[in-house]
Amino acid sequence: MSQAFTGNSYIQNIVTGEVNSFVARYRDNGTLPVELAVRMRFNPNLEQERFGAVMAIINNITMLAIVLTGSALIREREHGTVEHLLVMPVTPFEIMMAKIWSMGLVVLVVSGLSLMLMVQGVLQVPIEGSIPLFMLGVALSLFATTSIGIFMGTVARSMPQLGLLMILVLLPLQMLSGGSTPRESMPQAVQDIMLTMPTTHFVSLAQAILYRGADFSIVWPQFLTLLAIGGVFFTIALLRFRKTIGEMA
Repeated sequence: MSQAFTGNSYIQNIVTGEVNSFVARYRDNGTLPVELAVRMRFNPNLEQERFGAVMAIINNITMLAIVLTGSALIREREHGTVEHLLVMPVTPFEIMMAKIWSMGLVVLVVSGLSLMLMVQGVLQVPIEGSIPLFMLGVALSLFATTSIGIFMGTVARSMPQLGLLMILVLLPLQMLSGGSTPRESMPQAVQDIMLTMPTTHFVSLAQAILYRGADFSIVWPQFLTLLAIGGVFFTIALLRFRKTIGEMA
């Protein structure tokens, strides 16, 4: 009995060895008709600074635009200066536009200086496209995000409440916009929902301009979409702001 098992084991080893040698022989001789070579076009050395520096500016633009406008409105309400504005010959539209333009201008100037001084100057990250075209995209993005900040400032009653709202709003805007993770790896429902957010289109046009050197003929759909989304958010924020002002009057 033991000799039979030993013989069976020998036969299995011989057959297995022959099969493996046959497969290895034909596998080694097979040649592919083409040779695949992966090359990185816009970041050949895969340097983290070239991607991280620009994305940090994009994320900070969104965060500062919402924080500054929302906190400015809440602080005026806490200090009672909103009542002073109500007795002045200005409309809620003019009050809201003043906050949007003042805070947006601050973020616009700081983002431009950060891009030229820190990214280009200190980190030596090359900018392939037009900086003025990118700044125009920043202005359109600020038009939408500052409107979101005004709306959040009318919903929150204090700075702690605004901070909690910021967590709920900023995390999806930054994580699901395509800057941190590819949109292609997200569920289709999430991709469709994020198309209604300004950060998705802002990240798309910013990467196209700064990394790939795209001109206006390529990124004009993102510009037009940002303008439309900004108009919708501005209208919603204005209606909410008028209601809040009316309750305080």
